[in-house]
Order: sequence, then C-alpha cells, then structure tokens
Amino acid sequence: MAISLSKEQKQTQKISITPQLRKSIELLHLSRYELIQKIEKEIQLNPFLEKNDDDFDVASSQSLNEFDFDISASQSLQDSLHEQIEDLNLSDMDKEIAFTLIGCIDETGKLADSIDEVEELLSYKYKYEEIENNLLNIIHRLEPHGVGYRDYKECIFLQLKEASLAIEVFKISKKILFEITSDDLDECFNKLSYQGYKDSDIKKAILSIRACDLSPGLSYNSINYIYPDLKISFLTDQKLEAKFVNDNFPSIRLDEGFIDKTQNLLKKTPNKELSKSIEDAKWLLSSVKRRNDTVLKVGELICNKQIDFLGDNPLKVSPLSNKDISDELGVHPSTVSRIIKSKYIDTPKGIMPLKAFLISSVSRTRMVTPLQLMDQIKKIISEEKQALSDQKIVQKLNMRGFSLARRTITKYRKKLHIPSSRNR
Repeated sequence: MAISLSKEQKQTQKISITPQLRKSIELLHLSRYELIQKIEKEIQLNPFLEKNDDDFDVASSQSLNEFDFDISASQSLQDSLHEQIEDLNLSDMDKEIAFTLIGCIDETGKLADSIDEVEELLSYKYKYEEIENNLLNIIHRLEPHGVGYRDYKECIFLQLKEASLAIEVFKISKKILFEITSDDLDECFNKLSYQGYKDSDIKKAILSIRACDLSPGLSYNSINYIYPDLKISFLTDQKLEAKFVNDNFPSIRLDEGFIDKTQNLLKKTPNKELSKSIEDAKWLLSSVKRRNDTVLKVGELICNKQIDFLGDNPLKVSPLSNKDISDELGVHPSTVSRIIKSKYIDTPKGIMPLKAFLISSVSRTRMVTPLQLMDQIKKIISEEKQALSDQKIVQKLNMRGFSLARRTITKYRKKLHIPSSRNR
C-alpha cells in the first residue's frame, strides 16, 4: 500500500483562553486584601485610573493605608498553638503528633484532615488511637477554645466545656449535641421537656449552644486583619439579605477628561502603550465590579441554602457542593471553587469562610451530611434489640432510600466510637 503526502484544509472550532479572560479568572482567585492591593498598585501605575473619593466615607471607614495588614504576620493561630505546646511538658511522641495536628488546622480552627490522613502524614509511626487521644487530650485543651474541631457539634461542645455552665445545663447541652438525633432545637426542647428537664435549664442550654463561635480560629487575634467580602442580616426568620462590604474597599473610576485628551493625541501620534493602558483601566473597572457581583451572587445563594444554620439552629447544616451551586447559577464548578477561595462573610455567628458552608452529601440519592448520617446510625444502634452488623444497618438505611455502601457505615460508626456488632 503506497503512502502519499497531501495537503488538507479542515475547519474546527475550539475555545481558547484570551489574555483578558485569563486575567479575569485570576481576579476571582484573589482574596479581598489581595484585590485591594492590586487595585492600589494599578492606581499608582495607570494614569487613567483614579480613586472616587466622593464614595469614600471617612467617618465610617478606616483608610487602607492606615491599616497595618502586616500585623497579622506577627503571630498566626499556628504560632500561638505551637507556643502553647512548647509550654507543656510533653513526650517527644506527643509533641510530634501535636505539631502535625496543628499543621492540619485551617484558619477557622477546624482540623481539615481526618485522623487517617494525619496517620499517613506521620508515616504510620503512631497508631490511630494515639493520634486521636492527642487531639482530644492536648489539642482540644488549647486556646482558643474549640480549636481542632472536626464538626460543628464538637466545636460547640469544646467551648461549652470551658463556659462554666451549671452542671444540669451542661448535661442538657451534651444531650442535645450527641444523644438527641434531631437537629431541630425546638424539637429538642419538646423532647427534653417531656423527659422531665426544667424548661429554664433547657432554654439556657439552647442559648449557650447558639452563642458559640463556629470559627474560633478567626477570632483568635483581637486585631481584625481578616476583612469579609460580604455581610448578611436577617429580615425575617426565613429571609436574609446579603450585601457587599464597601468599607475599606477602594472605589475607582476612569479619568475621563485625561482619556479624551490622550485619545485625541493618539489619532495624530499612535502609541501602543498608552492605548493599552486605557484598555487596561477600562478592563479593571468592569472586571472588579463583575468579580464583586459574582461573589455576592454566590454568597447569597450559599447563605439562603444554609439559612437554618445561620439563624438560630447551628446544628442544622444542609448538604451543599460546588456542583449544586454551579448548576443553579449556570457556571462551571471550578468557577465556584475560585469564587469561594479565601472569601469571608460576616454572619450572626461571626466571620466565616464561604467554603465552610459547603458540605458534601454522603449519599448519591439523598441529601445527607456526615453528621446526619452518624445520627441515623446512632439511632438505629440505640434501638437495636440484637446487635446489628454494618451490613444490616446498610440494609435498613437503604430501604429508606439512602443508597449507601457498607464501608461508609463502618467508617462513620468508627467515628462515633461505637464498637462492631461482635463487641456490642
């Protein structure tokens, strides 16, 4: 068979990322502080941009130049935790485990990695139980109270332990968090009242739970160096309003007069650099607005999905993923991921990162958070007349439409420290 060379024309379509689109994507990545720095730099470099001083309220806002962002670097949450560990008389083993655990704690104070992952980070030198004991008996006793939490119930419990509550109130709080399977505080109140607890003590317990800080790491430093992009306020119990925080955010505009003069000169004497500076100024103005509008839109959607959690029920977190948000807004999941990165929101619970509201469902067919699944497992085991195997528990849950694998039940049963059916 002869081989021949020939020219052939083919028409195809493909999406290419333009330099402007690439810059817009990079803009989404930036935190509020990084974006402010970029804007300030562009104002200095680009003569066609200027600050819109008419929109700047000196009385209510602190100038960015007066705020020392570098002070945040003086001591981070991790630095403080390291110092506290050094002050304790720990063995080399406990110190190594503690430092590894601290490295896995994010800015909110949450342990971002599971014990299994920490075990892997330590090259399996120590047992799972030794790492977990270190977390419970060392890390969880450090300040700020609540640091090292794995879920919101544990975060609340760690703070209540240090809150000097009356014994009965603390006992009721513990029941609400770990014994009653419902995540509705009103329903918890009714159940506990029926069990004979005093209404006044139940109310105190619920108020204490609601008052807990769900991002203890962010409030560690009294100097507020994290600026939220958004702030929400409740209009009614089931309706909230989200607003972009304009305080300390530079308002910019084009120097139209200078642009007109320059463009007239460019007609006679073309200059690529000046023309590009004008285009860059226009691009930055529109892109910053588009970025802020997109952050607001995503933040508002997330908050509406988690309205019960943000209101008076910190136990009720709904499953929510990047894909859920992207499907509703008609954007790609990677775009949502860029939007929520390093973005914070001022809520009635304190300043929290947007990513803290995203919790994946453990079931493909039902929206169930890991916490809700653990409550279901705990309820089934508490009601069993004969010890049920993990496979039997799977069958019970799957009959309710959960569509779970046995290993999923085993994983979350172990997280509850419930022994296997053979040992129950």
